[in-house]
Amino acid sequence: MNDRTALVTGANKGIGHHIARLLAAEGFIVYVGSRDAGRGQEAAAEIGSGARPLVLDVTDEDGVARAAARIDRLDVLVNNAGIAVTLDSPTESTPAEFRRTYETNVLGVVAVTNAFLPALRRSARPRIVNVSSGTASLAWSTGPNPQFTPGSGSAAAYRSSKAALNALTVLYAQTLGEPFKVNALAPGARATDLNPRARVRGGDPEEGARGAVGLALLPDDGPSGGFFSWDGTPVPW
Repeated sequence: MNDRTALVTGANKGIGHHIARLLAAEGFIVYVGSRDAGRGQEAAAEIGSGARPLVLDVTDEDGVARAAARIDRLDVLVNNAGIAVTLDSPTESTPAEFRRTYETNVLGVVAVTNAFLPALRRSARPRIVNVSSGTASLAWSTGPNPQFTPGSGSAAAYRSSKAALNALTVLYAQTLGEPFKVNALAPGARATDLNPRARVRGGDPEEGARGAVGLALLPDDGPSGGFFSWDGTPVPW
């Protein structure tokens, strides 16, 4: 019997929901992390067999500890929960908007990862996937022909928080070592609530989710401490 387990934070909707569904289809018991108990139960019921709702607010350290106490062993952790409080430039954003963004997108990842490390260490092949953003790539944001330009609407709080998440990805990979595989994913612009600009023209969220599942299923000789696009292509830091 397959007893592989996975936790996906922010899995009641969007890319996270697709990641949870795809992992369940791979035979995992998937804990569907959601701040709201009702929405988490609905999402787990929609996924069906193998899905388990788990109340998890990544900004609530006590709540994270209670959730971690429920899981003895974990093979895959997908840190997907993220918010974009404002799309403004750094000069137009407030410290409060930066703080709220970082509490979820950075500190929440630290809280969840550290709380679930004992369970992950009981796995023979622990995998951690941090859902980042291509807009966090400093290489893509600089140079003579930047892909992502600054200015009004540059989502400074969100993008800088994901750049910090990328740094954490490298540090966790270096600290944990083998057999851990810790990587960051750039899922691409997807039609989700997080990205209102992409609701009309954005790509299919499931396509981005498949990139996370690929990193969750990495073989023993797979990479760690990397940043990858949804299709497996390395992304420059």
